[in-house]
Amino acid sequence: MRLGMHLRELSRLPLGIVVSALLAAFAAVWSVASIGLSPPALKPRAMEMASASTEVVVDTPDSAVLDLRQATNDILGLKNRAVLIGTLMASAEVRAAIAQRVGIPAARLQVVAPRTPEQPRPIEQSGAKPGPGDLLKSTDQYRLDVQANPTVPILNIDAQAPTDRAAQQLADGAVAGLGDYLRTLAASNGTPKAMRVELRQLGAAKGQIINKGVQVQVMLVVFMLVFAFSCAATILVARVRRGWRLAGAAAH
Repeated sequence: MRLGMHLRELSRLPLGIVVSALLAAFAAVWSVASIGLSPPALKPRAMEMASASTEVVVDTPDSAVLDLRQATNDILGLKNRAVLIGTLMASAEVRAAIAQRVGIPAARLQVVAPRTPEQPRPIEQSGAKPGPGDLLKSTDQYRLDVQANPTVPILNIDAQAPTDRAAQQLADGAVAGLGDYLRTLAASNGTPKAMRVELRQLGAAKGQIINKGVQVQVMLVVFMLVFAFSCAATILVARVRRGWRLAGAAAH
């Protein structure tokens, strides 16, 4: 009943409705795009998020995983080696190698190292310390989440990026960049090729948008909220003005 009374009262304030609608429309557009005044321009905000995933086997050059002559203990050693290599992906050197493969600054890449029973909480390392402004950039990030399979020497790599293509490139680039670092390290230490760790990617990554249509949803929510608050403010101002006039008339 009160809602009907408020709507009836609002219907008598057409100028307030128009102003509220304009304010709500401006807020809705601003929520999904940066508005430039000189010169006038609209720059869409990066609001979509994409993800891609891939798996990589930590193996030997002769493939201990596929060779039935290899003992089970050899596979166990590779499993532990996979945790170590996955943890290395969060280091500055490996992040730089991955970023170079993808073509982004290393400071923009965030990597979460594998969790283990000894370290169940994720350890995130990146080139820049997070700040309050990062909350507004949560969808415009390049992020890798590395998980080590608890039973076999396989690393699961989940990538997040602003577009599906970028997410795919990041997931594939993580494997390639890690391989670059390991080969460079082995060569500098003079490790024979037959004794080096081999990374075998199980198929190329495939990216996909995980929040399609988010711009329209944000615009609708912002428009409705701002319009509702503006209409409420319009009614309040009208009541104050009416009360002011009545008080002035009573004083005379």
